[in-house]
Amino acid sequence: MLKVLVTFAVKDELVEIKWPDVEFYYLRTGIGKVKSAFRVSDAINQVQPDLVLNLGTAGTITHQVGDILVCRRFIDRDLQKIKDLELEDEISTADLLHEKGYCSDWVGEATCNTGDSFLTELTDVDGDVVDMEAFAQAFVCLDKQIPFISVKYVTDVIGQNSVAHWEDKLADARMGLSHFFNVLYDKI
Repeated sequence: MLKVLVTFAVKDELVEIKWPDVEFYYLRTGIGKVKSAFRVSDAINQVQPDLVLNLGTAGTITHQVGDILVCRRFIDRDLQKIKDLELEDEISTADLLHEKGYCSDWVGEATCNTGDSFLTELTDVDGDVVDMEAFAQAFVCLDKQIPFISVKYVTDVIGQNSVAHWEDKLADARMGLSHFFNVLYDKI
């Protein structure tokens, strides 16, 4: 039986997934890269999952509220600020996912930009969506050679009252993500 660790930052992002022959484990990581990395690492050691699936909400500059994007490439916007130190600020989980044969038919390819701040003002940001946890989780998973994928529901457009929109859109995000995973189940 396939073991999938489903991660989400806050309880209002939780979407229960039920697929045959898959055992799901759920982990609320909390907000931010440090908490997220610590809790995902600990859960991987306990659960020994075949796949880590991060789901949740994200902001955007280029997409619309309600879009669902599948992320296999991740950027750490905090590390990008100090590029001169040659730190690893971009990673991809696509090769490991492909090698294991997971999630190859999941559409909506995107890049997630992660940082330890909630962006509320329009700024130059690489990537399709922004969050506060995915890069850290992807980093831990790559280090442990566990396939990782992130599915994000766009709740807000940066620079357009982001915090209020995020809070108002959590129920919509749960419904949208639930529908996304139900459609995937129908394809199995």
